[in-house]
Amino acid sequence: RERFSCWICVDLLKDPVTTVCGHSYCKSCINTHWDKEEERGSYSCPQCRQTFTPRPVLETSTMLADSLEELKKTGLQAAPADHCSAGPEDVACDVCSGRKRKSHLQPHLQSAPLKKHKLVDLSKKLQENICSRHDEVMKMFCRTDQQCICSLCSVEEHKDHDTVSAAAERTKRQRELRLRRRTIQQRVQNTEKDVKLLQQEEEAVNGSADKAVEDNEEIFTELIRLLEKRSSDVEQQIRSQQETEVSRVRELQERLEQEITELKRKDHELKQLSDTEDHNQLLHNYPSLSPLSGSTHSSSIRIHPLRNFEDVTTAVSQVKGRLQDILSETETKVLQIVSRVDVLLPEPEPETRADFLKYSQKITLDPNTAYRSLLLSKGKRKLTYMRGGQSYSDHPDRFTDSWQVLSRDSLTGRCYWEVEVGGGGVSVAVAYKNIRRAGDSLQCQFGSNNKSWSLCWAGNGYDFSYNSIRTLVSGPWSSRVGVYLDHSAGVLSFYSVSDTMTLLHRVQTTFTQPLYAGVRVGWSGSRAEFCKLK
Repeated sequence: RERFSCWICVDLLKDPVTTVCGHSYCKSCINTHWDKEEERGSYSCPQCRQTFTPRPVLETSTMLADSLEELKKTGLQAAPADHCSAGPEDVACDVCSGRKRKSHLQPHLQSAPLKKHKLVDLSKKLQENICSRHDEVMKMFCRTDQQCICSLCSVEEHKDHDTVSAAAERTKRQRELRLRRRTIQQRVQNTEKDVKLLQQEEEAVNGSADKAVEDNEEIFTELIRLLEKRSSDVEQQIRSQQETEVSRVRELQERLEQEITELKRKDHELKQLSDTEDHNQLLHNYPSLSPLSGSTHSSSIRIHPLRNFEDVTTAVSQVKGRLQDILSETETKVLQIVSRVDVLLPEPEPETRADFLKYSQKITLDPNTAYRSLLLSKGKRKLTYMRGGQSYSDHPDRFTDSWQVLSRDSLTGRCYWEVEVGGGGVSVAVAYKNIRRAGDSLQCQFGSNNKSWSLCWAGNGYDFSYNSIRTLVSGPWSSRVGVYLDHSAGVLSFYSVSDTMTLLHRVQTTFTQPLYAGVRVGWSGSRAEFCKLK
């Protein structure tokens, strides 16, 4: 049977033809094979790879045809089991034309030319590699449409497209994948180094913080010990002086009591002598009376006008006050130093408005802080100065002498917001929560103390104020002011916002408390609104 089988379809020859090199094929099989080689201009024998130019004219092999007829009569035409049509669980051969057969490796294992072919593992999804239109293996790739195609597709609907062999495109893509993998692997290595560096830095930060806490506890323990020792010394001194003074008082008291006893005794003797009725006896005994000693009665004792040990308490209280001042100053200084501890380098400041909008913050005003003549909108984002007070209840957070208001929420980290102002005399500010709310207006007003920073928009110019120090600011006039805050970095910047952003004033300092956004108006009709940012 093998002698009468077609090398291409591995089935009994149908309409057998023989090539110039002597190999026989089904006429339809060899014609299909040579049709694929039409573009190349040369035609090869699938079995021995001999090439022919021009395309040979095929003629039916009468002898083979007659022999096949004899085979059919003997009943040997049935194909062996391993050459039958592919079933549901089989892999269809991608070479056989017509009815699909099971994949066969025998020719590739026996024929010297076919042994050079590259064999791949069988795949049950092999049908996906077959062109549904031409029933050909898709061995080409169309870069124009980014899809796999067969050779017939390349000369038809993809004729003018950029096409290459699938193997060439695969090589290119593999090269790109290798480059991408190399980039990813490099990024993994760099990131792993960063992670290791951060782990080391975390250990360093923890170690440094633990050491600082330990030293802090040791220092304050020593301070407490010194205070306790000083307290003990003062107590000992007080008790010692107390004992001395009490001893002196008691000694004098005893002398006075003895004097009283002696005086009473003599008074009794004198009374007895005075009461004697015998004139001669009284006159006889009178010269024998002893004279009175000098008096030490209480009228001669001088009491010190000081209030005993109360002055000691006053002196200690003064020491306490000075110590509290020192501790307060130390606390502020320590907090400033602690806030400057920054392990990671700060990110670069925003440059474009789009960069600033990444940190946009929704600001809502706090009615409990608003001056009574400030009318807040329903959404608590807009305020207008109105003559006559609003129906605000009393509240300890309310500004009673300054026409201003603070935001409800504190601001930390990086924040950006914009304020639309009008009417003139509007100040855009930030402040600590512990800014004064009543009393001296300079201590309450934004920019007039060391607890607030303020940029005033006067309708035709700007000025910046902090701690009552006023700085004139030049820049393009705009009714919209942008405020950028980087709390940890101690950066506060004000911008004129229109089609572009122009920096008006920048502050570099150390913020020791959370900040709150604020607005102050200067006269009737002034208004301000915190803008909604996308």
